[in-house]
Parts: sequence; C-alpha cells; structure tokens
Amino acid sequence: MGDIIRTARAILGVTDLERSRRFYEDVLGFVLTERDDDHLYFRGYEEHVHHSLVLKKTEVPYVEAIGFKVRSEADLDALTERFQREGRKIRWLEKGTQRAVGRALRVEDPSGVVVEYFAEMEKAERLLQRYELYRGARMQRIDHFNCLVPDVQKAYDYYIGSLGFACSEYTVTKDDRLWAAWLHRKPNVHDIAFMNGEGPRLHHIGFWVTDPMSIIHACDVLASVGYAGSIERGPGRHGLSNAFFLYLRDPDGHRIELYTGDYLTSDPDFEPVRWDVDDPRRQTFWGHAAPDSWFNEASRFKVLDGDGLVPLHPPTLEKLKPTFVL
Repeated sequence: MGDIIRTARAILGVTDLERSRRFYEDVLGFVLTERDDDHLYFRGYEEHVHHSLVLKKTEVPYVEAIGFKVRSEADLDALTERFQREGRKIRWLEKGTQRAVGRALRVEDPSGVVVEYFAEMEKAERLLQRYELYRGARMQRIDHFNCLVPDVQKAYDYYIGSLGFACSEYTVTKDDRLWAAWLHRKPNVHDIAFMNGEGPRLHHIGFWVTDPMSIIHACDVLASVGYAGSIERGPGRHGLSNAFFLYLRDPDGHRIELYTGDYLTSDPDFEPVRWDVDDPRRQTFWGHAAPDSWFNEASRFKVLDGDGLVPLHPPTLEKLKPTFVL
C-alpha cells in the first residue's frame, strides 16, 4: 500500500517574498532555514528536517502541493504502482530538482487535490530546547491539512480504503450523509480533513504550538505590530478535535491555523467520534460563530503539469447554511 507516516510539508505560491518573510518569521516565529531569490524555507523549533513550509515567488497566490512523508523509497514505489493501476495522473520529481528533498511523487487524488509523497529530506538543527530563540507563536511543527471538496464521501473512501488512513471524527447530515471527516496516519486527530464545499481547495494548513498561551501571545504580537487584521477567527476551542485554535490569513490570503491540545488516537479499537451537522458545539465549543470568509474563501491548487489553476468542480451537495459548516 505504501506506508504514509505523517503530514510533512506544503508549497505555497506568494507574490512578495519579503512581505511573507516578515509575517512568517518576524511576527509568527517560524524558523527560516534557507532562502534564495525565489523561495523561503521554513520549519518549526521541534522539526529536525530542513523545512515544512515552502513559500515560492509567483505572479498569483496558489497551492503547488501538500505533502506527506513515507517510510522508505520502497513505499514510494508501492504508491506509484497503486496510482498507475488506478489510472491517476502522476509526476516524478527526481532528487536534486527540489531543494533538500529526495525524489518525490506527485499525484492528483480523486478530488483533484495535488498531493506529494517523499521519503527523504535533509536534516536541520532541532531547536526544541533553544528557548532563547523562541518568539511569536513559538511554532513547533506542521500538523495537518484541511481541504474543501465537493464529495467528502468519495475522499473518505479513498483515503481510508486505498491509503490506509483512519478516521478520528466525522460529521453527518440529518439524513446520515457524510459532511466532513478528520483522517489520520500519525496518532493524533488528523493529518488531513475534508469538508464539503466548492473545490478542490486548500482551506488551511495547521501548525502545532506548545500551549494555548502561545496562541494568546501570538495575538498580542500580531496586534502590536499592526497585523491584527490578519486574525480571522478565534482564539477558541473546537468541539471537533477539542483543540485550541486561531485562524490567520497571510499577506496573500492563505489561511493557517495555530493549533494545540487535541488527543491521542493510536489505539486500534479507537472509535471515531460522530457529530451531527446541527450541533452548535461542533464548530466552536464555546458557541461563537466563524465569519463568512472562513466558509467561503480558500486557496486554489495549481494543476499538476502546467501554469493554470485546478478548475473548481460544481458542488454535488445542496448548500447548507454557513452555521452548519466547521
């Protein structure tokens, strides 16, 4: 099947590298491992590899790929065989064509999401106990992706049945149709989530921080340097996942989540948590509603081969009121 380990990295197109560097490094506290004329490579203090976020200079903002780490090169070959049998569109990036990453396999999943798999990345100094360097949100590591797709059931069936993901929590409509699902390979709530909506689009990238006070401190820093307008939603606590959260928009509109406080899902007899779509605690445990932008705006994917953006599929489910969406 191919042993997928965890969420590993994302590649985002941004229009102004220096503006993005100030936001991610100076304000939020990401570690800048390396930069060149066209790229910024960021990681968190806990991460022992070169990067988990690549910002790439582009004419328009987009998502180039979301990436998962696999256990070995043999797992890349196993995934390739599977994708070829399924007739999926794939692309190989040989070692040396991307900074710090070994050979990588990119594929369009059944929803049109561009996903990358790789086994090798250059090591970097782990800064977990370099507390004198901590600033901003004290960013620790990448945690998960959240994508909008027009058919959550199709995405769920594929990631569970073909790729070996497990479900931690899910939302159903009144007639028992799957509305959203949180899926994982590492033993916490999710590596990727799918929510019903116009897509495929990347809703957000979640980054793990040490505790709720790191999120509060990040809000204070954002406000103190004139970035209060970047705060889109929160701070708050989700019902789904139980995590403490804050949603931010970067200078190009990409959404990131600061995230902490979810739970362990490693037991083989763990039973997924079911939520009804009209349960008000699901979206925000404390009850406050998200803004319209949180439901309607998300980042487009670049096509696997070419310069255009992935066409959006028309929604296949009837539109529900925004208060029904997490």
